[in-house]
Amino acid sequence: MSYQTVKQYFDQLGLAERVTHLDESSATVLEAAQALNCEPAHIAKTLSFLVNEQPILVVMAGDTKVDNHKFKTEFRQRPRMMPSAQVEAAIGHAPGGVCPFVTKPGVKIFLDVSLKRFATIYPGGGDDHSAVKLSLYELEKYIDVERWVDVCKGWLVNA
Repeated sequence: MSYQTVKQYFDQLGLAERVTHLDESSATVLEAAQALNCEPAHIAKTLSFLVNEQPILVVMAGDTKVDNHKFKTEFRQRPRMMPSAQVEAAIGHAPGGVCPFVTKPGVKIFLDVSLKRFATIYPGGGDDHSAVKLSLYELEKYIDVERWVDVCKGWLVNA
């Protein structure tokens, strides 16, 4: 799975123009924000974890960090990032391009409340040179969200 798969998915939804392939890298929050000319907080970063040996994704605002205590309270274990060598096989997207769209079956996707501050966000688009411009409503609508969680720190509600 890749940028092309994500692009095809949004083509089928009639939202092809929302998927952007960038000349610059979007592999990190700062690179994506620079390439998209937006604040880093508006980048919806997608991190892959193993919970009970199962892959999950948590989509969160770009200005956040995972709070170990909150994560453990929510998932009943400490956060354990998926080893990068396993990400593509388990999720369907390579590191630097992990996004919540067109993932492998069985991957649970969680949205962090840090995203609720924004009308427009930019999740990745399947590779390290892409992004998708969406409203929060659209993000929820076009992915199979397990539920909202509160597992991040470092952001302010009124930011």
